[in-house]
Amino acid sequence: MTHVFGRVLNRELPVAVKSEGAWIEDADGKSYLDAAGGAIVVNIGHGDEAVVAAMADQVSRTSYVHGTMFTTEVLESYADELAPLLPMADAHIYPVSGGSEAVESALKLARAYHLARGEASRTAVIGRWQAYHGNTLAALDAGGKEPLRKPYEPWLGRFLHVSAAYEYRCEMPGHPDACMRAYADELERIILETGPDTVAAFIAEPIVGATLAAAVPSDGYWPAVAEVCRRHGVLLIADEVMTGFGRTGQWFGVDHWGARPDILTAGKGATSGYYPFGLCAASGPVFEAVRGAGGFVNGFTWSHNATGAAVARAVLRRLKGDGLVEASRLKGERLMKELAGALADSPIVGDIRGRGLMIGIELVADRATKAPFARGEQVAERVLAAGREHGILLYSSTGHVGGDGDLVMLGPPFTITDDDVDAIVERTAAAIRAVV
Repeated sequence: MTHVFGRVLNRELPVAVKSEGAWIEDADGKSYLDAAGGAIVVNIGHGDEAVVAAMADQVSRTSYVHGTMFTTEVLESYADELAPLLPMADAHIYPVSGGSEAVESALKLARAYHLARGEASRTAVIGRWQAYHGNTLAALDAGGKEPLRKPYEPWLGRFLHVSAAYEYRCEMPGHPDACMRAYADELERIILETGPDTVAAFIAEPIVGATLAAAVPSDGYWPAVAEVCRRHGVLLIADEVMTGFGRTGQWFGVDHWGARPDILTAGKGATSGYYPFGLCAASGPVFEAVRGAGGFVNGFTWSHNATGAAVARAVLRRLKGDGLVEASRLKGERLMKELAGALADSPIVGDIRGRGLMIGIELVADRATKAPFARGEQVAERVLAAGREHGILLYSSTGHVGGDGDLVMLGPPFTITDDDVDAIVERTAAAIRAVV
């Protein structure tokens, strides 16, 4: 009998005892190929000795100092090394301990910016349906995943939502050639209906992650929505918690389309899972406005943490020094191509999509009509269970089509070998065949 209040309550979990590269071993000696990178987190692989050494070295210097009393050399160095890679001018980095805190900080920062400019009426935030931005209340409200929102609906409802860019099931007029304009028009319409002088920010994932399994928008989407935001003085927040730090084959997801957000959030791959860490990055104009007004009313016990910054810097240097962002692009292209070939005849695979090593598989009851499986059939859960039997870890999402629907994601470390790619394809196909 465990005294741990676990994330999973309906089955007993194996005990992980060792991890290295793309593999995890449990206490019974069984090895699992971590094709999900945990929760699309691990980008440089497990067991990196340089990262562990950087963590130990920093803890030996300062275990904890408060961010209102000290800065540290490692935090200053990390910010200097990261800033030129961010898709914004003169970036300033506000470190926190995870993605949800980064999103909460970004939303507060948008409000602080407008207050600093004397626009106190700008309180509305626009998110997208079928989005995920975290599980704290403001992040949950900005997100649009109904099953996650439902238990907490009495506490939600402050934020507005527009349609997600979901190409596989796009119902916008003119799809596929003109749907990006329709999405931008929808965003502009809600801004105008709400009142342009009342809207503070629009937040979106460059490529929809956990809730729509690597749904890539059409190429015109990001330039179109960015232009609408700029025209109405609405801050653009790019949620790069899952897509950042090379996951999609570029440093950040918006880099695929040359978009320049005002605020960016990151987490997950920032430290490759070695330490709880995230960040909110502000462009120069946003930072200067808030600084000029006296500062930012926000903070967490573990924000601006030196150990987190040391790990993040070590991971950043590994990504840069070993060309792992480009590796993500190339290995992702190969993995997607081979998955498409292996699953071409599967009667339940409706779509395979993504960029880099962020790949989604949509499972359907009917490929011709795209009809989803009923949620009661637990198809995604069964695929993941079959995967574990075959020694592969996958990531899932469900309930994206009116409460029904099943998605599987892959997000392995960028350090996977050719043999690992072959094994991912073979074992993923076997898990799906087992359910069929």
